[in-house]
Amino acid sequence: MFEPTPEKLLPDLSPREELVLLARTLWREGYNDHLAGHITCNLGDGTLLCNPWLVLWCELRPHQLIRIDLAGNVVEGDWPAPPGIPLHLALHEARPDTTWAMHNHPLYGTVLADMGVVPPPMDQSSALGGGQLVHVDEYEGGVNSMEAARSAVAKMGEADLALLAGHGVFVLGSTARAIHQRAVALEQRCQRAWHVLAAGGELESPVASWWMDRIARSDGNGFHGFWEAMARQELNADPGLLD
Repeated sequence: MFEPTPEKLLPDLSPREELVLLARTLWREGYNDHLAGHITCNLGDGTLLCNPWLVLWCELRPHQLIRIDLAGNVVEGDWPAPPGIPLHLALHEARPDTTWAMHNHPLYGTVLADMGVVPPPMDQSSALGGGQLVHVDEYEGGVNSMEAARSAVAKMGEADLALLAGHGVFVLGSTARAIHQRAVALEQRCQRAWHVLAAGGELESPVASWWMDRIARSDGNGFHGFWEAMARQELNADPGLLD
């Protein structure tokens, strides 16, 4: 009997390799607003691994990643930090137990954020990943401002996902797997909601409440095989990606 252990589904990856694969897989899922977007991994030593400014997520490679301190200074790497990195600095400052964080401007998530709509999952796929989703409804400027970034993080409370009005989405998790699952499901959730509204329907989920309650408690790490399959797609498309 086949046992789907992680090592059979995907080679063992370093945080640096995971971050690159996360960026590339999410680009395919609609997290592709040109140069926008940042992913951080808290290394637990007072520094964060981060994608650099000026490099698209679809072209990112491990050697291009930077390491920054909690003030946003680049301590390792040849590229600058993204201008919007204060959002992550504020997040890791307020919630030091959060390991991974991702911000970008996917189409449907951004539109629903701008509309002020927090959609329920309309189907099982868009519920996956779990976590609490909230709407942050006061735009106080770009998150290149530490003041605006701290305000946005404070308004998130203890939520795991946020729709940022006038801006985009913010997704938190304990692993790259969790971020990937939650980010994919969030954009599906917002897309389905948009289509239901456009068809004249109402946002009343047909999914059983007991199932949604169970999924909501997920930490995003339970669906073994999903993240691995999407990561393999990137490695198959670019076999030398991690060299």
